[in-house]
Amino acid sequence: MSSSAAATREKTAAASVWTRIRLADRRDVPNIHRLIRQMAEFELLTHLFSATEASLSDTLFPSPALSPFLSFTVLILELSHSPFSEDSDAPLFAPIVRWIDLESAVEDLEAAEFASPRGEGIVVAGFVLCFPNYSTFLAKPGLYIEDIFVRATWRRRGLGRMLLAAVAGQAAQMGMGRVEWCVLDWNVNAIKFYEEMGAEVMPMWRICRLTGPALQAYLHEK
Repeated sequence: MSSSAAATREKTAAASVWTRIRLADRRDVPNIHRLIRQMAEFELLTHLFSATEASLSDTLFPSPALSPFLSFTVLILELSHSPFSEDSDAPLFAPIVRWIDLESAVEDLEAAEFASPRGEGIVVAGFVLCFPNYSTFLAKPGLYIEDIFVRATWRRRGLGRMLLAAVAGQAAQMGMGRVEWCVLDWNVNAIKFYEEMGAEVMPMWRICRLTGPALQAYLHEK
């Protein structure tokens, strides 16, 4: 093979990638923690970030394990330049695997830091965390997306859409009534993206929250 042909092949491989969305487990906690940290930095909310790997492991992956989509559920988005091996640990959620054209080569300077615990050169690019809620108006359960995040290097390449579609597809398959989430009012790119996905942004609703001392004040009012 000529040097020019080899260069073309290398460029083509770098500009295309296998993607996989799968259920997370305890082995993914270090990467989940790093992703949440990056998300807090992006949202300018690091002053609220107190999660540790230990606290994430204990609350997201207790023993015995909780049923996915009937409790806290994390889906991991992975990338590989080679086809994925079959995931034998996925009886509860069939991994979603796609081959996508990135249109341009991507240099991931964080690839080593976000190496997948599955090995084989697989890299973690993002995640989504959801859990069930309930609509009294519809008399149906739904899914609430607490967080959806793709690392900066891999944004605007259709990966966020894949994560959101995975949750929405699961909700539809389970006969749920809706999927909901929040978005920061200054994040116009995200708002536009969600609207293009078919979501209705509802400005008339406001988030109410009790946390910290305000929550603890009710400890003895049960």
